[in-house]
Amino acid sequence: MEKENFRKGIYILPNFFTSMNIFCGFYAILASIDGQFTNAAIAILVGAVFDLFDGKIARATNTTSKFGIEYDSLADLVTSGMAPAIMMILWVLKPMGRLGFVAGFLFMICGALRLARFNTTADSVESSNSFEGLPIPAAAAVCALTILLSVRLNIDPRPYQMVFLIMLYFLSFCMVSSIKYHSFKKVSFFKKMKFNRLVGLVLILATVVHEPWIVLFGVFFVYAVSGPIIFLYSYHVMLPWQKKKEKE
Repeated sequence: MEKENFRKGIYILPNFFTSMNIFCGFYAILASIDGQFTNAAIAILVGAVFDLFDGKIARATNTTSKFGIEYDSLADLVTSGMAPAIMMILWVLKPMGRLGFVAGFLFMICGALRLARFNTTADSVESSNSFEGLPIPAAAAVCALTILLSVRLNIDPRPYQMVFLIMLYFLSFCMVSSIKYHSFKKVSFFKKMKFNRLVGLVLILATVVHEPWIVLFGVFFVYAVSGPIIFLYSYHVMLPWQKKKEKE
């Protein structure tokens, strides 16, 4: 039955966005090899936008499919896994030798594991408002925005090699961890919204346009650390309080 449905064709619009996501990853790898790290970082961010909209469009038009889920994961592995790893190694980690190589490889393999786990639990995730582990596009966005922020502030990355190395290890751990992250699945671009929310959205966009790399880096960095912070808070504050309440 699945073979017959596949022979009838695939949905064009969401898979076109996924294809553009792969193109962005492919371009980012080539740009990194040529030393054009700003272009590579921007390509990864554009790929993340395509990744966001292919899922939104598929759900809004009721064109989700098993093929689309698998194709989207392959695209994410290229654009949000391999491309950022190569970019970070060539940008700052290459002088660290094997240590930098291992950090890049760990980022990519943890991203692949994160995607594999997501695919095996796709049905339960779809009905949940949270992700298990940091989404790989968000981890890739942190890497890309780190480079763009450094360029914007004229920061030489060489004295901070260890900081970027630790950052990659941290992002890798967050991707394969069981820490919960908000999925924002209830956010829709195809539904009506209140006027004050529209005004707020316009103000946010205006702030991003004014200083895009600084604002976006802040947003994605806060999102990346929000999972561990909330987890530690609930473990050290909420859990003892619940045990105390149970004893009473």
